Amino acid sequence: MKQRLEYLKETPSQTAGPYVHIGLAPGDAGFQIYNQELGRDIAGPNAKGERIRVEGLVIDGTGSPIKDVLLEVWQANADGIHAHPEQPGEVEEGFRGWGRVITDFETGEWGFDTVKPGSTPGRNGATQAPHINLWIVARGINLGLNTRLYFDDEESANAADPVINTIEWERRRQTLIATRTLRDGTPVYRFDIRIQGEDETVFFDI
Repeated sequence: MKQRLEYLKETPSQTAGPYVHIGLAPGDAGFQIYNQELGRDIAGPNAKGERIRVEGLVIDGTGSPIKDVLLEVWQANADGIHAHPEQPGEVEEGFRGWGRVITDFETGEWGFDTVKPGSTPGRNGATQAPHINLWIVARGINLGLNTRLYFDDEESANAADPVINTIEWERRRQTLIATRTLRDGTPVYRFDIRIQGEDETVFFDI
């Protein structure tokens, strides 16, 4: 007797919240679970290159800051090398190139300290401009959003970047550019992420 195969229905999706911080960044949410918080130190003390700070808001379609966002950060070191066993080259001891940060529950501001990454190899021999990859989850977002942060003082590298050049409209490309200022001698890059509405940030399918 042949058995009839039955296909299960797809599991329904669910938004990431409201407890995403407790699970992924408990120390920042006020819960001291780990001796060392996972993902807090991106570059480490031995990283070469220019020390920078990156700050911003995640803004909804009404223009209001979202105050319960978690961002994951990936980047190369100052030589353009990722801390990954499949990428040629070595990174400094302690350099992870990965981290997590959550928004301030009162203001919605987020920020992290790191080193400015170098240019990285792209596909087909192309060179990618210095950039930081960001993955964003929050209550109300079913699937994490992937975007990139580029630097406004890397104009020539940005103009040749193969990823930016896939974006047809110049105005849309500008949503990926962080603006540099100085604060007490430290370079600070401002990068506001707009989820919807006018000047919505470019997000990527990866």
